[in-house]
Amino acid sequence: MKKLLFILIFFSIISNVSASIKENIIKKFTNIENISFNFEQNINGKIEKGNCIVEYPKKIYCKYNLGNQKTLVSDGKSLVIKTLSSYYFYPLEKTPLDTILNKKYLLKKIKGIKQRNIDDNFINFKFVENENEINLFFDKKTYNLIGWQTVDIYQNISITYLSSIKRNQKLKKGIFELPQQN
Repeated sequence: MKKLLFILIFFSIISNVSASIKENIIKKFTNIENISFNFEQNINGKIEKGNCIVEYPKKIYCKYNLGNQKTLVSDGKSLVIKTLSSYYFYPLEKTPLDTILNKKYLLKKIKGIKQRNIDDNFINFKFVENENEINLFFDKKTYNLIGWQTVDIYQNISITYLSSIKRNQKLKKGIFELPQQN
């Protein structure tokens, strides 16, 4: 009987700690208006680095550390990827970023799914949306969003790691205006 009671108390404590981490992630993420960060992105083995600013909902500005001056910008409705020699325009809703940049939707998903612990350092939430598999990663100690992984309908894997994260900074006006084609 004592053994059974011990096991029940142990699992209750583990469950409360796990729920507490999830609650802290939700609380911290809820209070974010914008974040800026450095990133390293791996798309099918091709690595690119740069920095981004995200303003919720659905706005992003990224400048890549490449010689071709690559930028990625979303005004909340459309997404433009521009380099010195190319210009790509997409409806945001047709990309995985539509989900990743939708804080309210992410919070709803996080609240409704079970978390996974990874290496005692990270918390992962995994779900599928519009045929895209999305994994969100949070730091277990700081509760910061530290990255995401997407797998699109063509099985392209994109992994983005965030570092030097700053929350709720004053942003330059007009930063999310879509760049024009040259």
